[in-house]
Amino acid sequence: MREEKYHRLFRTLLTIVVAVSLSGCDWVLFDSKGQIGIEQRNLIITATLLMLIVVVPVIFMTILFAWRYRSSNKDATYAPEWAHSHKIEAIVWGVPCVIVVVLAVITWKTTHELDPYKPIESEVKPLVVEVVSLDWKWLFIYPEQGIATVNELYIPDNTPVSFQITSQSVMNTFFIPQLGGMVYAMGGMRTQLHLIANEPGEFFGLSGNYSGHGFTGMKFAVHATSNEEFEQWVAKAKQSPNTLDFNGSYQMLAKASENNPVEYFNAQPGLFRQILGQYIDYKSTHVSGAAHDSGAEE
Repeated sequence: MREEKYHRLFRTLLTIVVAVSLSGCDWVLFDSKGQIGIEQRNLIITATLLMLIVVVPVIFMTILFAWRYRSSNKDATYAPEWAHSHKIEAIVWGVPCVIVVVLAVITWKTTHELDPYKPIESEVKPLVVEVVSLDWKWLFIYPEQGIATVNELYIPDNTPVSFQITSQSVMNTFFIPQLGGMVYAMGGMRTQLHLIANEPGEFFGLSGNYSGHGFTGMKFAVHATSNEEFEQWVAKAKQSPNTLDFNGSYQMLAKASENNPVEYFNAQPGLFRQILGQYIDYKSTHVSGAAHDSGAEE
């Protein structure tokens, strides 16, 4: 009776701990709405299940052995001379080795298939969006549409999106959990990410890399819409009286601000290239290149 009482108490406490632990969890990573996100979700589930083949039996046997071979259990087999078993060794080492090999093959394959720099195969022309992380907001430039937005991203559903990503200052990470993995944004460097939304919907994006006081406000809304609704939104953004140019309004926008509201701009052509180029010392680059050429001639 006492043991049964302890078992009930243990199960109750375990249930409470699990419930409290999971109360703040958001399963958004497992509610993927894009091709890349779905494949990444499946990879996480597959890898977890494979590792549980080892983890679960080990946890179960640890509890079982501790209970069965407790000092008060006089019915347990006592074998002080026992030291080795080839069968146990084969299982203990063989199963994990097989799982490691399987995981290695899956990882190698998916690493190439889910390369963020790899364009998504589609008959639909990709939409190019240039992304700049600012302190503490996100700037999205649509070079083909001639517009730019702050903290709001519109994309057509079932259309591949090619994100070209950089940072104005400190490092950040560009992350839309329901569409795919995150990629770093770094000053003076251009990283890439290719995503697609399989269906219309509203998602959220954020930075996954702490970057200062306003980090918690670095969130943006992602709207996946039909092509018609996307074109209507572009037309709306073009009506903005504000123009974003590198030497003027961009420098004002780049100043640190927290919880920045959504803004629309008509973007200066080549703005993203200018943002990238501000960290390049053209003079030293030219001198270095000239010296290299002179040495080659000698």
